Amino acid sequence: MRLAVIACFLNEEAYLPTFLQSLAAQVREPDALLLVDDGSADGSVRLAEEFARGRRTVAVLRRPRRPAARDRLARAAELEAFCWAVEQVDIAWDVVAKLDADLRLSPDTFAELERRLEADPALGIAGVHQSIVAADGRVLRERCPANHVRGSTKFYRRACFEQVYPLPMRLGWDTSDELRARMLGWRTQSFSVPSGDPIHLRPTATQDGAARGHRRNGVAAYAYGAAPGWVIIGAARRICDPPRIVGGLNYLVGWLSAAIRSYPRADRDQRAFLAREHRERLRRELVRRVAR
Repeated sequence: MRLAVIACFLNEEAYLPTFLQSLAAQVREPDALLLVDDGSADGSVRLAEEFARGRRTVAVLRRPRRPAARDRLARAAELEAFCWAVEQVDIAWDVVAKLDADLRLSPDTFAELERRLEADPALGIAGVHQSIVAADGRVLRERCPANHVRGSTKFYRRACFEQVYPLPMRLGWDTSDELRARMLGWRTQSFSVPSGDPIHLRPTATQDGAARGHRRNGVAAYAYGAAPGWVIIGAARRICDPPRIVGGLNYLVGWLSAAIRSYPRADRDQRAFLAREHRERLRRELVRRVAR
């Protein structure tokens, strides 16, 4: 199984050294590694080039700086950079991985995902559970349904990738891709890594503030087709997330604002498929609670 890994970054000087060290420590090295600068203005490119020096399978690619934007992430810029980089891979890959550069990977991350993909030919998109280090030093696993694969660690089997891409460049892409995959009969799943969860050095969606991150996630939920009832449940689950109460409210506001301004949305088939999945999750949760 030939593995190509793509890590896109923008002004990640604070996190890149840790991320790159964890790449170097992988017991299963990638067959090709592309470090893609998406227009950094700090020392990120220098760090990437120093890492690549002397490593035959590592290359650094540079994209031009983008005009300043009020909310760069709202344009799914990372997806655009990743899709561009896939076209630059110069090996006949079997699996391509998209990684964020604010991670500390466990040494067996690549090996475990390769093992899972080899063991299950129907597994189209795989990823790993991730944890964060709280202010008090506790290691806390980030919330992630079993069949969801976070955008920060996406490993695509080639046949699945070619069926689900291209995706619309909009928020919610990292749920739309797996919904498309499951609609086509593929499985999608996140797994635990035997040596422990990779650490997300910056909690999900907090790059430019936790409140804005929750609001952006609400827009994403509208985009990939979440229905109002499920959004209310999602907002309630976020009430205790930082910033407390405000996080859940911002998630709800994000969904409502997207609906009001007719933000681009998944087609009817995907929305219906997602609704069936959500009903089944609720049914299983009710059965579990009754059984207790």
